[in-house]
Amino acid sequence: MFRSRSTSKDEQAAAAKVTADQPQQTRDPQAPKGRPTPKRSEANSQRRAVAHTPANRKDAAKRARETRRADLAKQREALANGDERYLPVRDKGPVRRFARDFVDSRYSVAEFFLPLAVLILILSMINKGAFQTYVLLAWMIVIALIVINSAVTGISLKRALKQRFPDENTRGAVAYAIMRTLQMRRLRLPKPKVKRGEKP
Repeated sequence: MFRSRSTSKDEQAAAAKVTADQPQQTRDPQAPKGRPTPKRSEANSQRRAVAHTPANRKDAAKRARETRRADLAKQREALANGDERYLPVRDKGPVRRFARDFVDSRYSVAEFFLPLAVLILILSMINKGAFQTYVLLAWMIVIALIVINSAVTGISLKRALKQRFPDENTRGAVAYAIMRTLQMRRLRLPKPKVKRGEKP
C-alpha cells in the first residue's frame, strides 16, 4: 500500500522533470484573437469614427448640414477653377466640357442680351413722336437675332458632338450650351477655359 503510493509519487516527479526539460512551445501571437493586430493608423481612424458618431438626431442633422456646407464650398471653388472632381453633376464629364468650350470659343448675340435689354429699356422712356416705334423694332430685331443665333449654335454643336463623341450619351448638352450663351462671358460658371476663336 505504501509502496504503490511512493511509486506514484516517483512517476509524477519524473513526468514533471520531463515536462520541464522539454522546450516550451512558442505561442502564436494571433491565437487568442484570431486576427492580426490592426495598424496604428487604422486603429486611430476607427477610434475617431466611433468618437464622431452623432449621439442623437440633432447632432446628426448638424453634422449633415456641416457636410453639405463643405460640399457646396468645394463646388463653388470648382466652378471658379474648373476642378472636375467637385463640379456639380450637370457640369461634369467630357461632353459638357466640350459644350462649354464650343460656346466660349465664339461670340454669341445672346450673351449681350442683358446690356441690350437695359439700353432698350432706357430708350423706351424717351417719348418723342415715332421714337417708341423704333425702340420696339429694335427690341424685336434683338429677339430675332438671339433665336437665329441660338438655332445655328445648337445645330453646329449637335453636329460637332456626333463627330467628337459618337458613342457617348450627349442628351441635354445642346440645351446646356444654349443656356450658357445667355450669360455674359465673365459671369459664366464654370469659368471659360478657351479664348475667343480658339478651337475647342
